[in-house]
Amino acid sequence: MSRYKLIALDLDGTLLTDDKRISEENKAAIRLAEDAGITVMFATGRGVQNVEEYVRELALGSPQVTVNGSEVWKAPGKLLERHVVDPGLIRRMYKLAAYYDTWFWAYCVGDIYNKERWLPESEIDAKQWLKFGFYTENEDSLAVIRQELASWNQLEITNSHPWNLELNPKGISKASGLKRVCELLGIHMSQVMAMGDSLNDAVMLQEVGLGVAMGNAQDEVKALADTVTLTNEENGVAQAIRQYALT
Repeated sequence: MSRYKLIALDLDGTLLTDDKRISEENKAAIRLAEDAGITVMFATGRGVQNVEEYVRELALGSPQVTVNGSEVWKAPGKLLERHVVDPGLIRRMYKLAAYYDTWFWAYCVGDIYNKERWLPESEIDAKQWLKFGFYTENEDSLAVIRQELASWNQLEITNSHPWNLELNPKGISKASGLKRVCELLGIHMSQVMAMGDSLNDAVMLQEVGLGVAMGNAQDEVKALADTVTLTNEENGVAQAIRQYALT
């Protein structure tokens, strides 16, 4: 019997190939894990609306951690808890993005806004904001923005790509969401195997029983993980499930 009761999977750069598909090999390994009594779930920076197609494809009825932990779901469509970003912080981040002319996006409950589609100032308070993101390939701008955000000491700062920054409420992460799922399922974090590739996976990989970095993961993530599997293009998820969860 596997020592792991739960497998938590990041999506982009982890379970998904670069063209956003789930390979047949990964699907087969997930089915084998479920047949062995292991719960398989997503822990992603995506909003729930951008997760549903993959939940349907795998016919998952398990909990989910979405928007880097800002939402935790007992099961598809059944919210367990939600953590929101203060609208004042959203305004300040919008001004930073505009000043440095970066791409930006922001998830709120039920919608996503970005540089090409933003809200009038008067409508910002009416939304429940979940996450804000910056993207720029200007290293200097990215570093200055990160330094400014850190000085506020009000946000969790991670990334899902070397050229972006993702901001959640302070203390909220995939790890905090996963802890709530473990409480729900009556298991311990030591019984969880998690896989990811970016800094928004880092704390999660450190706090579970087995943290698996993808072969394509950022170097910092590989350094803190317990082990490194193959890349997302080489069915690394399937390889790790077979090697560590099914033995």
